[in-house]
Amino acid sequence: MASEQQRAELDERARQGETVIPGGAGGKSLEAQEHLAEGRSRGGQTRKEQLGTEGYQEMGSKGGQTRKEQMGKEGYQEMGRKGGLSTMDKSGGERAAEEGIEIDESKYKTSGR
Repeated sequence: MASEQQRAELDERARQGETVIPGGAGGKSLEAQEHLAEGRSRGGQTRKEQLGTEGYQEMGSKGGQTRKEQMGKEGYQEMGRKGGLSTMDKSGGERAAEEGIEIDESKYKTSGR
């Protein structure tokens, strides 16, 4: 567990808008981020218990297939290229631009909107 001083530092960073707890995005304090992360984790676990592990995995797979159908095969592959370039501090688009890697977003099919 973090010491009192470490918790105070994390709380200050959270109050400045930084996400200091994985899954705590949106929390305005360390405690709020801890509660958000716990609730998000528990929500996923509850759904997993309802569906069973195989059903939960299948649900994720179906979501990917649906997105692939919406975007078209080429757009989905291009989105994967962009996502693969992302890091903790930069989006895939930012990193692609920095490194001169072309991402052809015209391949994204948007007829579903």
